[in-house]
Amino acid sequence: MTIDEMIPVARVGKLFGAALSGGLSLTLYDTFPAEFDPAENPLFVEIDSLPVPLWCDRFERRGMAGANVEFADFDTSRRAEELVGRILYMAEDEESDDEFYMEDLIGFAIEAGELRGTVTDYYDSDMNPLFGIDFGDGERLIPAAEEFIARIDFDRRRIRMILPDGLAEL
Repeated sequence: MTIDEMIPVARVGKLFGAALSGGLSLTLYDTFPAEFDPAENPLFVEIDSLPVPLWCDRFERRGMAGANVEFADFDTSRRAEELVGRILYMAEDEESDDEFYMEDLIGFAIEAGELRGTVTDYYDSDMNPLFGIDFGDGERLIPAAEEFIARIDFDRRRIRMILPDGLAEL
């Protein structure tokens, strides 16, 4: 992966903290994720035209647009100063394109065997989340379970479901 394929998320502002700690102050861009886990996700910096991963030993948010950080391999102020003024990047989260909320499916057309309908509502429950689906004769409640959803076409706003025999008649 190249830097051009990554998202700029922060800029290194200045040294921060004890003289020998290598702490840095960051200005966070609005592209910086609200739920950042430094143990799971490295930040990247471009050095010699290559993306270099930076693992955080310490990451502490300072409001919405700031953070103090210490990187594992830049543990002295002399080393950390090499990063001052540089842009930090993150690899784009590929899973985020697949994320959606079940409520987002309200209004989608449903095809379930011979039945055709529209998702009219979503009833969230830990025990049994349900879709309200109108098949033309009023709303029926169908479990919003992954095993019943065969395909979701977000572009055409259609869902193909495979329902067990008799479920739609309940």
